[in-house]
Amino acid sequence: MDKPKSYCEAVWQMDKNNVHVHYHDKEYGFPIHDDNHLFARLVLEINQAGLSWTTILNKKDNFFEAFDNFEIGKVASYNEKKILKLLQNEGIIRNRLKIESVIANAKRIKTIQKESGSFENWLNSHHPRTREEWVNIFKSQFRFTGGEIVNEFLQSTGYLRGAHIESCPIFKKVLQRKPAWARKEKT
Repeated sequence: MDKPKSYCEAVWQMDKNNVHVHYHDKEYGFPIHDDNHLFARLVLEINQAGLSWTTILNKKDNFFEAFDNFEIGKVASYNEKKILKLLQNEGIIRNRLKIESVIANAKRIKTIQKESGSFENWLNSHHPRTREEWVNIFKSQFRFTGGEIVNEFLQSTGYLRGAHIESCPIFKKVLQRKPAWARKEKT
């Protein structure tokens, strides 16, 4: 069998119980409207840096439990005691820099919510942008957000195209869930 040229093609070759199949079919590229879920996706993308996405998907439920379902207000209030507890949690990625970035980014999102009404409103206010413009915006606002992390976060939440190839049956489902103004974007 030929090597897959896309994530979609790779998933089509996987067993239906593989964690990637659910993620690809139900989450990847679909717009997210809840700030806590947007924050969760950003945190998962940050934690993937240097690791496989399979590792993150397998630990996803543990992340939600460890980080209080990514309730932004709770995470923003974490202190050193909570950081130490997270560093002992074998169910997540135990990296101090990543954990501290989660807390700092939660605090930043709280400020964004006060200024823009929501994290989603803030993202929408910057849309459309090129990948490079998005990376610059994220680097100026958040911690631990390099080019690949920003790209994957934005693709996985529908702000940048590329999550699915056009021949993928999920491509049309994702497009239908986007607001009308976003369906026409070519970014």
